[in-house]
Amino acid sequence: MRILRTVMPHKFQLLAVLAFGLAVLVIENQIRKIDESREILERTVARHKVAAVEQRRGGQVTSSLSQAEDVVVIYNRVPKTASTSFTNIAYDLCGKNRFHVLHINTSKNNPVLSLQDQARPLVRFVHNVTSWQEMKPAFYHGHVAYLDFSKYGVEGKPTYVNVVRDPIERLVSYYYFLRFGDDYRPGLRRRKQGDKKTFDECVAAGGPDCAPEKLWLQIPFFCGHHSECWNVGSRWALEEAKANLVREYLLVGLTEELEDFVMILEAVLPRFFKGASQLYRTGKKSHLRKTTEKKPPAEETITKLHQSDIWKMENEFYEFAQEQFQFVRAHAVREKDGELFVLAQSFFYEKIYPKVS
Repeated sequence: MRILRTVMPHKFQLLAVLAFGLAVLVIENQIRKIDESREILERTVARHKVAAVEQRRGGQVTSSLSQAEDVVVIYNRVPKTASTSFTNIAYDLCGKNRFHVLHINTSKNNPVLSLQDQARPLVRFVHNVTSWQEMKPAFYHGHVAYLDFSKYGVEGKPTYVNVVRDPIERLVSYYYFLRFGDDYRPGLRRRKQGDKKTFDECVAAGGPDCAPEKLWLQIPFFCGHHSECWNVGSRWALEEAKANLVREYLLVGLTEELEDFVMILEAVLPRFFKGASQLYRTGKKSHLRKTTEKKPPAEETITKLHQSDIWKMENEFYEFAQEQFQFVRAHAVREKDGELFVLAQSFFYEKIYPKVS
């Protein structure tokens, strides 16, 4: 009997501890649910507050919509980076999405504009782009180096986008394009037509059309209109190109990942690119321009070009652009069941004060 009396209190104590622990868990679960409900309520209230503010500022919202109609996009396309394929998407969409596409055709295809063309007189480039209201919203494209609009004191800087490509692949494509053309305009006679020398043979012979200096193109296109940008092998030009890419361009894609570039652009600039992803996948023009009779370079050719400091700098810029694009894509795109999709808006407003009465 004494043993039974000793055991029974211990059992009651154990049950009491278990009951207390269970009660704590239930209370913690209720508190968690209350916190979640509070967060949901705060988000809902915040959304209603934002809606109320927007409703009270109807004129300002209308003004924002009109600003969307004032947007100008400049695609200062680098030669042989799939620029025609991308531009054709803009041409196909402009009627449906109601924007204008304008080709910037420079004299002798010179990517550097003269000072008088840059400057502010009535018919000059900067003033045209920013003040030509009849053409807005507008998508300008052309083989033109980056131009800093802010130095001219104009309001409403354009939005820059671009695409870059592996430097050697770009040069090889351009080399054969000058000799054989492409399937875009097959009947057009090219500047080097009739020259049957392969790219490998050109590099082995030290020819001018495949010299390392010919790699120097993507850096100056992003660097701009400073004289130093066009000094082959300039470290200053490389750093300026990197800075402009991050600071001045909305998005810089890769030729090798063009579909992802188009998809992200559709998400961030739907005013222009709504429907672009579907068009890229199914349209007849999306993969239109392909250089004819292009032969991949041999390993010894690539190795020889890799020894050049010019290649090292252009490749450094390309890898910089590649890393930045992949960073942007990682925060914008997800893959599910083999399909890519753009992430929805991931932020919201809360704790808005003073409270709307």
